[in-house]
Amino acid sequence: MTKVITFSELRRIKDSLPDGSVRLIAEKLQVPIETVWNYFGGYSYEKGQSCGVHIEPGPDGGYVSLDDTTILDMAMEMLEPKEV
Repeated sequence: MTKVITFSELRRIKDSLPDGSVRLIAEKLQVPIETVWNYFGGYSYEKGQSCGVHIEPGPDGGYVSLDDTTILDMAMEMLEPKEV
């Protein structure tokens, strides 16, 4: 499912993740860690892959259209408070 959010919001989500989360997402999806970084706005295409992220100019860093929300969904799940 396609989702549109601001670039700033996408970066805020990445920056809010606990240490090691990007690596954990990459391992679960069996993709290079650089691919997950690219999803969150990185530019490591030498080792990573493009992952359906399209950035358009605009306020708040621009608008990001995500073709696949799997990585975003995993990140959001990691940010949810855990019940004890």
